[in-house]
Amino acid sequence: MAQPLSAIAASRALVLFGHGARDPAWAAPFEALRELIQLQLPALPVRLAFLELMQPHLPQLLQQLAADGITEVSVVPIFLGQGGHVRRDLPALIEQARQEYPQMVINVAQAVGEQPEVLNAIAQYCISTLPGTPS
Repeated sequence: MAQPLSAIAASRALVLFGHGARDPAWAAPFEALRELIQLQLPALPVRLAFLELMQPHLPQLLQQLAADGITEVSVVPIFLGQGGHVRRDLPALIEQARQEYPQMVINVAQAVGEQPEVLNAIAQYCISTLPGTPS
């Protein structure tokens, strides 16, 4: 018998992964993004996690998700590119989590800034800032 959609959604989560900063205001756009996604997918847990300087750190969030019965997680690095944090730090954290929570499937997306749609949106915004450019 197939699981109802609510049960399937209840076992999945989306994690937006950012660097973190000392200034709490830095996280405002990330929280706004999380809220936009949550409005579109109300049954899906959408969470923020950080590498450093802000809470929760990714390992703690994955621990909580595992304790909540989440069995599939998509981690989306909210970085403009695949720098050292995305190429080295994130894979190490994911590998550790996979060892600790073998029942959890953890998928890692590419950094958002490497997606053509995101780059196009940023380019259009940059062009729109030029004086006399229609918005």
